[in-house]
Amino acid sequence: TAVSPQAGPACRVAQSLAQYCVGANYAWAMAEGLFLLRLLLATSGRRCLPAFLLLGWGVPVVFVVPWVVLRYLYENEGCWERNEKVAVWWVIRCPILVAVAVNFVVFVRIVRILVAKVRAHQVSRGDTRLRLARSTLTLIPLLGVHEVVFALAGEGEGGGGLRLAR
Repeated sequence: TAVSPQAGPACRVAQSLAQYCVGANYAWAMAEGLFLLRLLLATSGRRCLPAFLLLGWGVPVVFVVPWVVLRYLYENEGCWERNEKVAVWWVIRCPILVAVAVNFVVFVRIVRILVAKVRAHQVSRGDTRLRLARSTLTLIPLLGVHEVVFALAGEGEGGGGLRLAR
């Protein structure tokens, strides 16, 4: 797309801000998962509040700023909405995939802890198992576990089934 010289910088700043917001979304999902795991392990989460804040708001800066620099140097065309150079796009995509992977591991650990707690109480009531299933289903979107399925879908052009499902 053709971008006027006056609108180009503003459009690129908006695109950079959008990438930061996407990164912050994944970083905060990871921070929430780690915080929940910390609570389940019966350790205080308050002491780590600054670390969680830094993870949620600061980590995206670590990969968005280099992405902006690389886009400016090697792919400074249009409004930066297209990703012609795959290597530049992976500067953004890799940290997001790492966050998805960490959240998946956190999800598995949380489910194992919940199952162990249910077994430890030897509760045979059906409502306890139902609550366990409900809490597990709640964690799936909260931690972005569904992203594991779609992690690599949508890369590049084409209309594969997984890309269409995403």
